[in-house]
Amino acid sequence: MSASSGLPRPRPLRRALVAVAAALGLAAAVATAATAPASASAPSPPSGWTQVFVDDFNGAAGSGVNTADWQYDTGTSYPGGAANWGTGEVETMTSSTSNVALDGNGNLLITPRRDASGHWTSGRIETNRTDFQPPAGGKLRVQARIRMPDVTGAAAKGYWPAFWMLGAPFRGDYWNWPGIGELDIMENVQGLNTDWATMHCGTNPGGPCNETSGIGNSTACTGTTCQAGFHTYAMEWDRSTSPEEIRFYLDGVNFHTVRANQVDATTWANATNHGYFIILNVAMGGGFPDAFGGGPDGGTEPGHPMTVDYVQVLQSSGGGTTPPPTGNRDAYGAIQAESYDSQSGVVPETTTDTGGGQDIGSLANGDWALYKGVAFGSTAARQFYARVASGAANGVSGLVEVRLDSRSNAPVGSFAVGNTGGWQSWRTIPANIGAVTGTHDVYLTFTSGQPADFVNVNWFDFGH
Repeated sequence: MSASSGLPRPRPLRRALVAVAAALGLAAAVATAATAPASASAPSPPSGWTQVFVDDFNGAAGSGVNTADWQYDTGTSYPGGAANWGTGEVETMTSSTSNVALDGNGNLLITPRRDASGHWTSGRIETNRTDFQPPAGGKLRVQARIRMPDVTGAAAKGYWPAFWMLGAPFRGDYWNWPGIGELDIMENVQGLNTDWATMHCGTNPGGPCNETSGIGNSTACTGTTCQAGFHTYAMEWDRSTSPEEIRFYLDGVNFHTVRANQVDATTWANATNHGYFIILNVAMGGGFPDAFGGGPDGGTEPGHPMTVDYVQVLQSSGGGTTPPPTGNRDAYGAIQAESYDSQSGVVPETTTDTGGGQDIGSLANGDWALYKGVAFGSTAARQFYARVASGAANGVSGLVEVRLDSRSNAPVGSFAVGNTGGWQSWRTIPANIGAVTGTHDVYLTFTSGQPADFVNVNWFDFGH
């Protein structure tokens, strides 16, 4: 969310669909959140990490945010800053609980509204703290579980929800963007099933960071759309790597990384040698929506909130490993094969299948991958589907098996696969399984009469 650029943002690069997948070693993967409660507590910090900020938005329905943690941005600009928040958006931000309020169920609602004269109001809050940055040699992780405004199509024209951060030197200056840095963890426009992540830095227009577009990428929500369910959006700023890098995640998959060596040393230092503060808002109109058809207009529906379950900031001094996946996977949404919790013999690799991302390959007899906490619900699953490819030699084939809770348990279902025309020639293959209900750890196991690799897997899911 460009905070102070007075220019419309050109349309960022956008892939039509990018598979949401949690690759090996990725941070705090939270499975597709449609199966999780509407309000879930922020996860406990994993070993090696410390929680330095959290808000679960617990409180009475209709109450405002905790002003010990948050401050309201009101009006149409920062004091003395660029008009219309520097982006051309049309709403007036307020501190009214009609725009910013808790729902009484552990969620924050930021709701854009339109009055009888057609004037829009909405909400924008930012943390009082401006010191969020990783320690020397360590990591910082900023994440939130969010459901975007549940509105699509013509009714969503002009909607621009965002979860983002600005460099601390911006506060009180308001004219030093983009040099002081901006990290857009989640932006969305027009009710599209797309999450954009961007780093802004350098000079505007143009410069080393391609302003006003910034250095960005996008991906799609799977399982449920970004509007239909909760998903977890995260940024991990890593000073333990060389070069230093900033990674962006959706439901645990790292779909965008910006590295210090992508820009000159001065640009990077100006954007990162200080703390940041966090912002949550829903804008209406502006440069980003303009790039996708504009709005709001008379057909835009007011009253659809961005719903935020929690915001959490974790810090590692350098010894902590990336938080592992936490389970709570939806059996009926695509489970990305590379989002395993544990494995043997598995190699993640880039896939050319529709949506991009990664698959797991080099799969041969005896290999396996574990996916914890797969929720099947109370209606029995009886089908298994897997997206597979094989370039195995003639006569080489094997079984893709599903086992529950232990690798030593008998498979509940399997299918055989041989050469599909190439290691990136993908097919979706169905199989019957025994009735499964409840929540289980799922093992994919691979059995073959030959020692050679016989299959790659991109994703799998289950059906009734």
